[in-house]
Amino acid sequence: MTALPHQDSGSVILPDGAGGFTLDDAAVGRWLDTAGLEHRLPLRAARVGLGQSNLTFEIADADGRRWVLRRPPLGHLLASAHDVAREARILTALVDTEVPVPRVHGVFADGDIPVVLMEYVDGLVIDSVHIAESLSPEHRRVIGIALPRTLARIHAVDLGATGLTDLASHKPYAGRQLARWSRQWEQSRTRELPQLDRLTERLRAAIPEQREIALVHGDFHIRNVITDPESGTIDAVLDWELCTLGDPLADIGSLLAYWPEPGESGVGNFAMCTLPGFPSRAEIAAEYLAATGRDAAALGFWHALGLWKVAIIAEGVMRRALDDPRNRAAAGTPTAEQIAAVVDTADRVAAAASI
Repeated sequence: MTALPHQDSGSVILPDGAGGFTLDDAAVGRWLDTAGLEHRLPLRAARVGLGQSNLTFEIADADGRRWVLRRPPLGHLLASAHDVAREARILTALVDTEVPVPRVHGVFADGDIPVVLMEYVDGLVIDSVHIAESLSPEHRRVIGIALPRTLARIHAVDLGATGLTDLASHKPYAGRQLARWSRQWEQSRTRELPQLDRLTERLRAAIPEQREIALVHGDFHIRNVITDPESGTIDAVLDWELCTLGDPLADIGSLLAYWPEPGESGVGNFAMCTLPGFPSRAEIAAEYLAATGRDAAALGFWHALGLWKVAIIAEGVMRRALDDPRNRAAAGTPTAEQIAAVVDTADRVAAAASI
């Protein structure tokens, strides 16, 4: 991957004062030149996706060619968060594996901010009820079943062959997650939430034995994949910023945390997962366990921890939006009430798992 010389901080992608962003054509054109990508000015930029962490932009040239630029959010960032250069390393390592990912063209410097230029993968992102409702129940089921099968492929990645053995610590993953996200909570919390604090202690006391180390996506759910509009197969897995090494059951726990059952409330646009055709949480878990042969005994712990982490991530999103409204996504920002509802669900899941 390549990088350009240092430029003034924030000079390439700038807020336009009206809720949008403007693009420095010349600078991005030089990036495209450096990456060996044919293009014709002028360029246009549009923010894409509902993500409220790293900012993602679709870049198009005068002839309709498209690429993606990804950069950290605006404003104050927590240490180690939103590392797009590390994310680019992971994508590059996975490009020749069975895991579908976009190809990285380069990592460039926008002042002291790294920006990743990558392939545009055409397809369908299921990020709203409207899109999900446009699909047949049969199509929804194909997508739902493809998710745990794709997770199985991620967890089968050969760390040595991909050069990812040193991506993260090999120490027990649950303890690392509890320590990391507890720190994130303390640094981003906007209020006291005793129920979450009590759940943290219960999870610490119930950590299961870790039996293997695998590549863990860290934020795997239906909105972070691009699907084929015709077949429903998954053509690309996105948003690898939380990827690490650890217990693979953590990822299926997170997928279940983002997959509501009818009547449940939470954060993000995941209500569409309750539409007819999409598999239930139990079916998703069964599909993953059948594909991997892993033991379901610890799944309740990882589901509860996944919900606990979703609540903390949502709190960070809410905090960043309060600190700098330009970080708000079109889908809106989580509310304190929604975050509390996620903690309530985590509490119930933990109790059901005897935690």
